[in-house]
Amino acid sequence: MSRVIVIGAGIIGAAAAFYATRAGLDVIVIERDRPASGTSSRCEGNILISDKERGPELELARISLGLWRSELAEFGHLWEFESKGGIIVASRESAVEPLETLVETQRSYGIEAQRLDAEQLRELEPHVTPSALGGALYPEDSQVQPMLATGGLLKLARDNGAVLHVDTTVTGFLRDGERITGVRTNRGDFFADDVVNAAGTWAGQVAALAGVSVPVLPRKGYVLVTEPLPVMVRHKVYAAEYVDNVGSSDEGLQCSPVVEGTPAGNILVGSSRERVGFDPSLNTTALKTIAANAIELFPFLERVAILRHYHGFRPYCPDHLPIIGPDPRAPGLWHACGHEGAGIGLAAGTGKLLAQAMAGVTPEMSLEPFAPQRFEDLEVSS
Repeated sequence: MSRVIVIGAGIIGAAAAFYATRAGLDVIVIERDRPASGTSSRCEGNILISDKERGPELELARISLGLWRSELAEFGHLWEFESKGGIIVASRESAVEPLETLVETQRSYGIEAQRLDAEQLRELEPHVTPSALGGALYPEDSQVQPMLATGGLLKLARDNGAVLHVDTTVTGFLRDGERITGVRTNRGDFFADDVVNAAGTWAGQVAALAGVSVPVLPRKGYVLVTEPLPVMVRHKVYAAEYVDNVGSSDEGLQCSPVVEGTPAGNILVGSSRERVGFDPSLNTTALKTIAANAIELFPFLERVAILRHYHGFRPYCPDHLPIIGPDPRAPGLWHACGHEGAGIGLAAGTGKLLAQAMAGVTPEMSLEPFAPQRFEDLEVSS
């Protein structure tokens, strides 16, 4: 039986471990801290189709959503799976036409989406801003509790024989010639046939230990959490500008309103993006802007108390596509990283495609668009 080491016990590593065990591989998961201690504990848990433009990420999102709803459906209670649907709101004339174009493009790709006029929008979200001109409904958009999802997938992997090592830091790679044969850690050496770099925001540093480069950088984001309320927001609701911010490469602060409820009654309020390295300092401008944007989208929030806020660092890639697959520059090394804010939603598809490839089965989707060496190819061509 082939042995696989997965570096990182966030949602991507957990999904990779689970599907690798399902594929009959012997799996060791190595985590420098605790499961879900990074980005997976600092996010909303979104499984979205609505914010993906046509291309490989949308295809991966469709595969992943299908897995959450089929193969993983029987375990949905472990991670509070909610098929709540998503709504994009256009409150400015300038946003109406681009939203219509996005909807039509996605529908041509087989995505279920429905344009909403102002009256239809208010029937679905009675408390949305009166200035809303219309929107779009994506009934397939879903949500999980991200820490429960990570822990649940790891439990399923361990039930299938995977072994988890926590407080274990990878300090180097073992080699036989050019081929990676394992990892060196603060707790000794671990040998394997393949090693998966699922280290999230730190994937670039892990790759460097193997002598290769992947341009994964931290992108900081905040979430506000309100007091528990009766159901006031029925879907995941966000402004049309959010789609543009997701696809932006700007380093400066960007904020666009995203509002959604939880089973506990709290409302999660986002979103922000800024590239400031791993700077943990509090950006009060970001918090104020997020709150103001959310009130503009749902005016009742002005009277609601914020209980807390949290922030995390999302693993950003310059071309906004994750890095998934074998690295020909270091045979035996595989990557599953760079998903930025879409990691929860793309985790299942990433894990299954990767496991298929490692088990010698042709993945149901080509991994070529996500190839780790693609950035070097671009540099050579330019």
